Amino acid sequence: MANNWTVSTLPNGLRVVVTPISTAQSAAVSLWVGVGSRDETPTTNGLSHYIEHMLFKGTERRPTAAMISEAIEGAGGGLNAFTTKEVTCYWNNLPYERVETGLDVLADMLQHSVMVEAEVERERTVVQQELRRAKDSPGSWVGELISDATYGNQPIGWPIGGTLDTVGQMHRDDFFSHMATHYHPQNAVLSIAGNVEVARVTELAGTLFSAWAPREGVSRDHAKAERPAEYIRIDEREIEQCNLMLAVLGLGRKDPDRYALDIMNTALGRGMSSRLFTEVRERRGLAYSVGSGSSRYRDIGSVSVSAGVTREHQEEALQVILGELNRIATEPMGDEELTRTKDYAAGSFRLGLETPMSFAQRFGGQLLQDGEIEPPDVTVARLRAVTAADVQRVAARLFTDAKFSLAVVGPSASADRLDAILHGA
Repeated sequence: MANNWTVSTLPNGLRVVVTPISTAQSAAVSLWVGVGSRDETPTTNGLSHYIEHMLFKGTERRPTAAMISEAIEGAGGGLNAFTTKEVTCYWNNLPYERVETGLDVLADMLQHSVMVEAEVERERTVVQQELRRAKDSPGSWVGELISDATYGNQPIGWPIGGTLDTVGQMHRDDFFSHMATHYHPQNAVLSIAGNVEVARVTELAGTLFSAWAPREGVSRDHAKAERPAEYIRIDEREIEQCNLMLAVLGLGRKDPDRYALDIMNTALGRGMSSRLFTEVRERRGLAYSVGSGSSRYRDIGSVSVSAGVTREHQEEALQVILGELNRIATEPMGDEELTRTKDYAAGSFRLGLETPMSFAQRFGGQLLQDGEIEPPDVTVARLRAVTAADVQRVAARLFTDAKFSLAVVGPSASADRLDAILHGA
């Protein structure tokens, strides 16, 4: 395992984590900034995501989007970015001998983007088309609805991309104001992994990011951990499949039960040997796709189950899913299932760390959001240390007398009928 990373802090406060992997043919560079949709207001919802788009649209030295992409792709690499509720990450991946190009382009984008008015207007349409595409995709849209049904009308529950209306009202000054508040080196982590020399890339980072001026930090909001009044959201559509998501408020990133949660979630809904797949699909034939997942943020989280079923099977599938949640909370796992589940969780975790990009992403995100990097071997050991009692305890914590939220896109029973099922009727 790549446990030989080095963390340095530049004079301006930017933390740099370098993970050398001498056998790799690539170098992955990612810049993490601690800003997402949780840092927005009702009128600026979607601004962090819009800024993510705009930083690819030109700098003082590379005035066009094509010049930015050609710098990376012309070196044989690729580049992109993503925004979540709490972070924004810009990354590129190149042949290892071109790592300097990757660092130079990221530093240029972060410090010298011009965001000319014409590009702002042109990209506004692009962002709005992205939002329309998400709404047209039932599988994506049900995820937006369940977020609202679980967290309610507060920043953690708002859509990451905003709405057509909020995006339509944003101006160039909003971008610079938002960046002035949140885009500062103490609120960021630069993570590099691959066939690189630690001293060289750290020195390069110090030179390339030296003009990024430090600023005072900002306070972060704390979410209300309670189910909203409107906890069932239905978007009735005349389509073939009913897409449903069931959720309950869960755990934050640093909760001591997070390893037990991972094992519980794996047993419940990861893979073809999971309980939900076995019961809902294999034994009853109620769904093609069914699974579970968890989202963990700094102070709050959720656990969810998703399934695609026909209207005919919607109510039975929901009842079966609720039954499985109750069973994992009330009955201890057997030794064979527990061992198999821990093997799957630990093994899939290791398989997810096969590339320089995976290390750059994991270590950068951990250092920014948790303030420390957990060695992969420690993560595996903690997953393997989970007991059947731990799994049952965290399941009972989540599912006993749970206040579930539900979202549906497609043909559906009435909200009253679904609410009755949620309450055991």
